[in-house]
Amino acid sequence: MLIQLLQVSLSFGGAPILDGIDWVLEPGDRVALLGRNGAGKSTLLKLLAGELDPDGGRIMRSDGVRASRLVQEVPATLGQDVQSVVLGGLGPLGTDLAAFLRSAKLDQNEATTEQLDVLQNRIDMADGWTQLHQIEAVMDRLELEPGADFDRLSGGWKRRVMLARALAGNPNLLLLDEPTNHLDITQIEWLEQRIGLLPPSTAMVLISHDRRFLRRLATGCAELDRGALLTFPGGLDDFLARRDHAIAAEQRANAEFDRKLAEEERWIRQGVKARRTRNEGRVRALEAMRRERAERRQRSGNANLRLDMGSASGKLVIEAKDISFRVRDEPLFTSFSTTIQRGDKVGIIGPNGCGKTTLIRILLGETPPETGNVRQGTQLNVAYFDQLRAGLDQSLTPVDTVGQGRQSIQTTHGERHIISYLQDFLFTPQQSRTSIAKLSGGERNRLLLAQLFAKPSNLLVMDEPTNDLDIETLELLEELLVDYPGTLLLVSHDRDFLNAVVTSTIAFEGGGRVREYVGGYDDYLEQRADTPPTSRSKADSPSPRSKMQTPQRQRTTKLTFNEERERNQLPERIEALEAEQTALATQLADPTIYQREPDAVASTSERLRTVEAELATAYARWELLENRAEP
Repeated sequence: MLIQLLQVSLSFGGAPILDGIDWVLEPGDRVALLGRNGAGKSTLLKLLAGELDPDGGRIMRSDGVRASRLVQEVPATLGQDVQSVVLGGLGPLGTDLAAFLRSAKLDQNEATTEQLDVLQNRIDMADGWTQLHQIEAVMDRLELEPGADFDRLSGGWKRRVMLARALAGNPNLLLLDEPTNHLDITQIEWLEQRIGLLPPSTAMVLISHDRRFLRRLATGCAELDRGALLTFPGGLDDFLARRDHAIAAEQRANAEFDRKLAEEERWIRQGVKARRTRNEGRVRALEAMRRERAERRQRSGNANLRLDMGSASGKLVIEAKDISFRVRDEPLFTSFSTTIQRGDKVGIIGPNGCGKTTLIRILLGETPPETGNVRQGTQLNVAYFDQLRAGLDQSLTPVDTVGQGRQSIQTTHGERHIISYLQDFLFTPQQSRTSIAKLSGGERNRLLLAQLFAKPSNLLVMDEPTNDLDIETLELLEELLVDYPGTLLLVSHDRDFLNAVVTSTIAFEGGGRVREYVGGYDDYLEQRADTPPTSRSKADSPSPRSKMQTPQRQRTTKLTFNEERERNQLPERIEALEAEQTALATQLADPTIYQREPDAVASTSERLRTVEAELATAYARWELLENRAEP
């Protein structure tokens, strides 16, 4: 046992955020902490890290617990260079390392040999040089400049620094709050591998909107809902299925309770004769039912996301021919061409800083290309979602931001009062009148969506819209964008989101190469692994396929005899793996296994992870062979 919570309660004046929860974290646990925005997930991480004390209950910690927490909101100023901030994750050893590195750069008059010797001895005894080497490797992978001034970095770069700091101290309890925000896909995949290489005894509690990230790393899930903490063994998909079952059961129980309460209310209101023979025990039971109903905390509903679609644009939305652009003589893209038509949903992917936002500005006509030309279609009405939330004035309230002085707004669905409209995005009337500065990251993202969707548009540009959103809202946004009849330009590092929404993908591949692929992120990987196509317009591209179709047949290579045999055998292997996956998940879903065969839980969970990995590999191989097979 690393940490145990016993009847822990916490409130900030309203309904309890934690209402007598119990939880045990064991070495090696990898838990996805889920819940709606504002449910208290970040607060729970602070309790686990020892940064906050509960109002009631006890938190018991084993000796030697080393907790490291990545915060959701990074500090604005620290007055240190990047290397010193990262080394701070090592505690006193990090302080010694930072002091030694600073002193070694000074003249001998300023830094005496004796001071350096003292620091070096302490570092040697703690094996500090090995840890420094590991930290430098992490910083290099996250592309951090050691001597850069932390205070002058952008929010995204500061977040990377704090992620490196959280990984620096080799903690045995890692608490990560939205670690994938502002990381590109390559860095997210590196982080998945880095966490996978942690010692098996390292426990982790992870808050993230990235479902693929959670699926690959989490072996258990915990949901914070209305002050209660519900824990589930198994991966994300098992949790979502069981949670939906639990919600349905709760709704049935509430409906039955309300029916009985209504019957008792009718009975108590009967005539004089009934009141004379009233059963006082039944009266007391009715009063208890009234109190229970009054204290019931309803589960938050889903956001009601609806886009205000303006008039349709022309068939041609954007046409770019042989456009190029450079920054400080470094090409961002060279001779790139594309044709975007009405209804296309285009994903744009690439490393941070590669030029994705620049490309969007050029396509929209805000920035001229160095070479080539861009033509926009007619009747375009653009709505832009800003990943940096620059459109939000922190001193205003949500009502001020969306209403802009008006009490109601006019949408294609009719006139709506501002408070009612914001309730569709899960803002209570009180939150609607609260300063934006007091909102969480997810709530600010929902406010940006509310602001954006109130405007008629037929060309929607979204730059990292998924950051900080809870999974329910994220899935609703997916459905909304899939059904959106207009045109979409989407910059995202969320691989599952891209797969679900986009019909083509523009990928920055380095060295000025930008290419367009049919389909989502997985389709891009598949096509790139086979034969990367040259940049082409959509008019020359095959129509996008749905996720459930057999892979499109753009095939020129005949399979070898062994490959053809493997292709024919793979469906049977996939079917066997799926059957084993279902059986293992069913075993872990049975709560009695934890009392009946506690030693089997770890091995069963490990086998489930292995089967899921083998299944993903088998699917990828099958699709590759299908693509290469002759028609």
